[in-house]
Amino acid sequence: MAWPSVDRRPWLIIVPATLFIFFALAVSAEDIFLDWHVTLDTSIKPASVDQPVIAINGQFPGPLINGTTNDMFHVNVFNEMDEPLLITWNGIQQRLNSWQDGVSGTNCPILPGNNWTYVFQFKDQIGTFSYFPSLSFQKAGGAFGAIRVNNRPVIQVPFRKPEAEFDLLIGDWYERSYKEVRSLMSTKSMAYNSTPDKILMNGKGAYLVPPTEIHESLNVTKGKTYRIRISNVGTAWSFNFRIQNHRMVLVETEGSYTNQITLDSLDVHVGQSYSVLVTADQTVSDYYMVASPKMFNATDVNKFGIGVLHYDNSTTPASGSLPTGPDPFDREFSINQAKSIRWNLTTGAARPNPQGSFNVHNVTLSQTFILHASIAEIFGLPQFTVNNVSYLAPDTPLKLADQFLNGSGIYDLDKFSTNSSNVESVRGVFVATGTHKGWIELVFQNDLEDMDAWHLDGFGFFVVGFGTGKWKPESRSSYNLYDPVVRSTVQVYPGGWSAVYAYLDNPGMWNLRSQHLKNWYLGEELYVRVYDADPNPAKERPPPSNLLLCGAFAPFAPGAPLAPSPPAGPPPKPSKAPSLQTAAG
Repeated sequence: MAWPSVDRRPWLIIVPATLFIFFALAVSAEDIFLDWHVTLDTSIKPASVDQPVIAINGQFPGPLINGTTNDMFHVNVFNEMDEPLLITWNGIQQRLNSWQDGVSGTNCPILPGNNWTYVFQFKDQIGTFSYFPSLSFQKAGGAFGAIRVNNRPVIQVPFRKPEAEFDLLIGDWYERSYKEVRSLMSTKSMAYNSTPDKILMNGKGAYLVPPTEIHESLNVTKGKTYRIRISNVGTAWSFNFRIQNHRMVLVETEGSYTNQITLDSLDVHVGQSYSVLVTADQTVSDYYMVASPKMFNATDVNKFGIGVLHYDNSTTPASGSLPTGPDPFDREFSINQAKSIRWNLTTGAARPNPQGSFNVHNVTLSQTFILHASIAEIFGLPQFTVNNVSYLAPDTPLKLADQFLNGSGIYDLDKFSTNSSNVESVRGVFVATGTHKGWIELVFQNDLEDMDAWHLDGFGFFVVGFGTGKWKPESRSSYNLYDPVVRSTVQVYPGGWSAVYAYLDNPGMWNLRSQHLKNWYLGEELYVRVYDADPNPAKERPPPSNLLLCGAFAPFAPGAPLAPSPPAGPPPKPSKAPSLQTAAG
C-alpha cells in the first residue's frame, strides 16, 4: 500500500553521488520466469479417495513463489485442464496494473489447451501470501500455493534471522470431486448447510487418522528458531492452529510486521496468512501440530488437520492427547485475539521508513460502504448477496469493457447502492465507484449464521474495528485508529460486523469479495472502479501486449490491437443513494 509522500528532494541534493550508486544497487530487482502446467491429476489422493486434484507441474500444493520486494514475475500458465482457468494472487497488490489480477472482472480466462503469461511485480510489498484459481469453484480442487515476498537486504527485519522457514498451507477439503461439489451448489442443502470433510496440511491428511499414511512433518533442531508461514487456503472453515508444548510468537500478517505477541494458539480465517516464530525448546521428540475448525462442532478427530513437529534424531513419536485449543464457539476469545494483532509502528517493511510513519487517526473519509452479506433465492436457485444483489459475471471482463467501451453495454456504474440493501433480491453486475486517492470506510455486516471473510484486491486495508450486532455510526467510537494492522483479508463474525479503512491510490478495477468459496461462487462479491482520468501510463499501465480477448471482443483475433473508445471525460457520477444515517437506521 502506497501512502501520500513527503517531498524530500532538498535532502537528496546534498547526498553524495556514491550513495546514489549504493541505493541504485540496493533497489535492483530480478526478472523471474516460471512455466506452470496446470493439469487434473487422479494419482494424487489427499483424502484417500478417487478424485481429480488440480496440480501445477505435477505438484499439490503448487510451487512456491519466492521473491524479493520489487522483483518482476513472468508466470506462463499452460491450461491443460478441460475447462477455463484463471489464477489470482491473493494479497499481491498489482500496483497500477489490475490487468494481472486474474479474476473474472479483469481477465479473459485461459481456455483449455492454451497458455497465457502473467507479468506482475512485488511492488513495495513484503510478507506472506497465497495464490489460487478464481473460476468455477476450482479452488476446492487444488492449484493453490504459497507466496513469499522477502525484504531487500538493506531493510532490517524486526527479528533475528530464523534457522529456516516453512510454508504451511492449511485448508478444509471435500472428499469428492470439486466438479461434483460445484454442481450441487444449485441445491439449498449444499449451498447453505454443507460442510467440508476434513482439513489438510500442505495437501496431506491427518497424522494417526486411518487410512492416511502420509502426513506433514516439519523437521527442526533443538535450540533453533523457525519461521512458519501459515495460510488458510480452504473454502469454508476458519481454524485454530497450535503446536503441542510449544508457543508461537506472531511477527507478520499479509505484508505487515505486527507487534510481537506470544500465543498458545492462533485463529486463521479463510484467505488469511500469518508468520509465527517457533523455538524448538522442548525435549527431543515429536510433537503434534493441530488445526481444528472454528464455529463447528468437530467432535470427530477426522475433521482435524494434524501434522508433526519432528526434532532431529527423535525416535519418540508424538503421543498423549492432542493439544486443546479454545472452545470453537468462543467468539469473545477470537475477537479479543483479533483486536490484539496490532501494527508494529517502529519497524520498516518494504521501505526503510517505519510502517507507522503514516496512520489513520486523523484521515478524512471520502466514502463509506456498508455491505450486508445475506442469502436469497433468485429464480428458485440459492444465492449469496451483497446488499441483496447477487453478482452476475458478464462474458466481457469489466476491465476490458472499461478500457475499450467505457463500460457501455456491459455494466452500469453505481446501479446498486453501497450503503443500503436493494428492495428485492436480484442478480446483477455490481460495480461501484471508488474515489481515486480518497479514503474509504468499508463496513462488512454479516447477516449470515456462519463465519465470513472479506478481501479487497489491489490494496491493503487498516482493520479498525470488530463488533457484534448491527453496525451504527456510533460504532466508530470503538475503532482502533492508533495502530490498526494493515492486511487484505478480514474476518466477519456471524451476526457481527468488521470495519476497515483503505486509501484508494491504485487505479483499476478491483474485486471485493467473500473469501468463502461457495459465498463467492454464488454471488457475494462486487467490483470497485478506481478511476484516474490522466492517461499517463505512469498513473496506470496500459493493457498488456498479450491481452486475451473474449465476450464482446471475441471476433477479434488474439493479440489484435484494439483502440480504446474516445475519452469519456470525468468518471461517471455515482447514482444517488440513501444517506449514511438512513442506511444505518
